[in-house]
Amino acid sequence: QKEQVSILDDIDFELELIHRDEINVGYIIELLCDMQSAEPTEQERIRNAIDQILETNMQLRSKKELIERFIAEQFPLVPAGGSLRETFEDYWEKEKEKAIQTLGMKENLKLAGLRKVIDDYLFKQITPLRDEIIDMMKITPRLRERSSTAERIIDRIKAFVEKFVDGVDYRRELLYRKELDVTLIFRRENFRIAN
Repeated sequence: QKEQVSILDDIDFELELIHRDEINVGYIIELLCDMQSAEPTEQERIRNAIDQILETNMQLRSKKELIERFIAEQFPLVPAGGSLRETFEDYWEKEKEKAIQTLGMKENLKLAGLRKVIDDYLFKQITPLRDEIIDMMKITPRLRERSSTAERIIDRIKAFVEKFVDGVDYRRELLYRKELDVTLIFRRENFRIAN
């Protein structure tokens, strides 16, 4: 007799991937695009789904306030058929720049140095060195304050990256999500045919 092979484990695994990897800013934007052209009752359902995702997804918690503000302030201004993604990108870049300006002002940092440290951190994936942080300060702290000051600024840089960069490259992730969806649908259909 032929041994029947179940692909249910594969389906569960891929569902887990979709759930774990794909709830990101790109997914929220995709939902907003769906909401833009939906009927009012469907819009309410999508908005409730977005609210639930923002409440429960750890990766999106740092972005929640910005996304909610975008939905409240910018989303209604995008005309039907208008480019929601472009509007979101513009909004996100402006908010990111405001955050850099605020961080620089609060910590008395040279903005060019701050941008370089953030870019290096993103490129190298290595925590900035204390000396790099001290070098970008407009006023060098006293020797005994340097360590704690540098650590505080490093923590703020990491929080900035988590909020504005991690999980925000939605175009690449959106393609990945669609590939997973297609794979899952293909496997489901093959499973039905085999049974």
